[in-house]
Amino acid sequence: MMKIKDSFVLRNIAGNYVVVPIGKENIDFNGMMSLNETGAFLFEKLQKGIEEDALVQALTDTYEVSEEQAQQDIRIFIQKAQEEDLFE
Repeated sequence: MMKIKDSFVLRNIAGNYVVVPIGKENIDFNGMMSLNETGAFLFEKLQKGIEEDALVQALTDTYEVSEEQAQQDIRIFIQKAQEEDLFE
């Protein structure tokens, strides 16, 4: 199961989605991470904790995207989130 650390929150600032650190994560995290609508959707699902298969299903249920495209987009998102050390 993948889950975003509780020390990262998603904010909508003037129509733009950004991930910001709170607490001690603020020290090691460089600025903010900007997300599009789909990225914000994935982030919200990952905040609660979710398996990759369920994440693919949620994405295909919500957006008009093939399962293959959803898997590819999710893998890219997960890789970037891992690079920023967002997961527990």
